[in-house]
Formats: sequence, C-alpha cells, structure tokens
Amino acid sequence: MKRSRFTEEQIIGVLKEHEAGMKTADLCRKHGISEATFYNWKAKFGGMEVSEAKRLKALEDENARLKKLLAESMLNEAALKELLNKKMVRPAAKREAVAHLRSQFGMSERRACAVLAVDRKTVRYRSRRPADTELRTRLRDLAAERRRFGYRRLFILLRREGERSSLNRIHRLYKEEGLTVRRRKGRRKAIGTRAPILVVAKPNARWSLDFVHDQMANGRRFRILNIVDDVTRECLAAIPDTSISGVRVAREMTLLIAKRGKPGMIVSDNGTEFTSNAILAWSQDHGIDWHYIAPGKPTQNAYVESFNGRMRDELLNESLFISLAHARAVIANWIHDYNTARPHSSLGYQTPAAHAANLQATGSASPPLRGSGADPVAQIAPTGVTLGETLPMAG
Repeated sequence: MKRSRFTEEQIIGVLKEHEAGMKTADLCRKHGISEATFYNWKAKFGGMEVSEAKRLKALEDENARLKKLLAESMLNEAALKELLNKKMVRPAAKREAVAHLRSQFGMSERRACAVLAVDRKTVRYRSRRPADTELRTRLRDLAAERRRFGYRRLFILLRREGERSSLNRIHRLYKEEGLTVRRRKGRRKAIGTRAPILVVAKPNARWSLDFVHDQMANGRRFRILNIVDDVTRECLAAIPDTSISGVRVAREMTLLIAKRGKPGMIVSDNGTEFTSNAILAWSQDHGIDWHYIAPGKPTQNAYVESFNGRMRDELLNESLFISLAHARAVIANWIHDYNTARPHSSLGYQTPAAHAANLQATGSASPPLRGSGADPVAQIAPTGVTLGETLPMAG
C-alpha cells in the first residue's frame, strides 16, 4: 500500500485549522493537497484526537496483516490438499510437486519448498547421469521381443551380449522405460506341511507329464502334451493335436525313450489318458514306475505345472494360431528357445540345456546326502506335498 506523505498528527492539525475558520481552498493550497483528499481526511478523522487516529491506524495495519496471513494460510492449505494423495518420497516426486505448485498456484520456488518442507537444493539438482541411449534402446528391443520377461532375465540376456552394467542399473532403466510386466492374475499358494521328494540329480531321473489347452483363430480347440525333465528343467516334448489318447501318449513316450533314454520315474495327474489300459500296459512292459499325484493336488506335479504357466504366459497368451501346422511350428521354435536360450531362474539363470550339460560333465550339480554314500539328490523339489505323501511318491 502506498505510504501517505502526512502523519496522523499532521492530518488532525489540518482538520483543526479548518475548524478554526480557514477556508477549504486556502487550506488545500497551503498544504498542497486536493479538496478530495481533504474531504476524505475529514470523513475518516473528523472529530478525532491524535491518539484516536493513531489507534485507528494501528488497527488497520493489524487487520491488513491478519488478512494477509489468512490468505497465505488458505493458499497453503489448498496447495497441500492438491497434493494430498501423491507420494513424495523420492526427489523426482518432490521436484514435480514443487513445479505443480508454482504453475497452478503461482507460488515462488522458496514458498513452494517451504510449504512442502523440501530442501531447495533437492529441487534445483539436475542429474549428471549419461543418457544411456544405446542401452535403453537395446533394453526396449529385448523387452519387445520377450514381452513376458522381467528385468532379471533381460539382464542375463544383456550380459550374454557383453553388457557390463549392474543389475541395479538395468532395473532402474527398466522402470524408467515403463517396461514392467503386468501380472495377469494371482496364484493360489500351496498350504500344509512341505517336504522334498528325493530325486537323483541327473538327467532322466524323473519326467513329468501334463496337458495344456488352447484354441486356434477359428475357435477350434487343441491340446498340448508337455513332457518335462524335473532335474534339468528341459522340455523333452510338446506335442499339439486336436485329440491325444492314451495310445498316442504311449507311442510318443516310446519315441522319446528311443531318442533320449528311459526315465527312472514318471509323474502325472489322474487324467483318463494317463490312467488308461494302454499306459498301464506300456509302463509295465518298459519297467518304468508311473506315479500318480493325489487328486486335486497339482502342486505335487509342480515342475510341469510351472512349465505350463511359463508356456501359457510367454507363448499361448501372446500368439494367435492360424492352423494346427502353424501351432506346431511356433511351439517347436519356442521349445527350442526355452531349452537353449531362455535363462531359468531356478537354475541360477542358466539355460536347461546348459544345466543338463553341466550335470553330464560333472556327474551332479548337488552334493550327496550327508553320510549316505548314495547318489546325490536334486535340491529343488515340488511343494505342497505332505510327509505322508512323500514316501510313496519317492518309492
């Protein structure tokens, strides 16, 4: 507010001169003021003494100060309500909040930082990190190629290409590029007492079988018979067809044994294809133990169930099959990639083929049982099996 040239004492003195009989025009000419100013003074201070005028002036100043404080408080409250549901933990979020207050409420940087209790050095800081343009581009390309891979598997693929960045750096770039994989649905967790199923840590110690269902673009449904080696995590076969009977399962198993060798044990659910007379006769003729999991307990066949989940997430949900021949070609390519290129988290991010080669070269990747002198056992086992179910399944 513009400061007046006259104090309260001077204004009261002028009014006293007018009351003594001096004309208004002469009074205004004497003190260099306009008649409008004089009449404003008279309306405001007429009949008052100097002390009363000073008290009125003090009250006006106090009122103006309180109004200013109230306006600032209301503005601060409105600004905080605007940012009520926003998290401001990281420096980047704090910078965005300060910029929002400055643009929306016209606050200065100093005031916005005071309202949010943010250090101004934090707001003014500018990162000196390199742009990492090539690395970001390659990361986006890999994520587009492997859309269901998280940052850990993408990190393994980059390491194979010679990239020396740490896992934390890849994770940061992965999040900044918005490549986070969306979870499709929650998974039910196994409950009850858990105990390992003892399996010798070598290829062909145990195979797991299960079916996966899908449909083609024309709506025709088909199924896939998946056969997995529980120790090496290799997919030994993935056979798609519109109908697969027990006789077909036995025939495919015979061809697989001729190519790979006989397994020590086979685990499956209680589906009609696996409990048919053809399978019972085949297992007896080949001298192979065929164990069935408890009804309604898919966690007892966890290896192939886990593989089915990866196939569903990374292949079936991402592909549109035109025909059965097209499905066979795509699935065969994916199985080859799964065995030879895709890093497996439970194998220390090795590929199943590399892990199988290590087992063949070293004899085992796990130490033998303490004091047993027997063959070593695989460390990782299916979960959700109670102790009473473990012994019969282990033979």
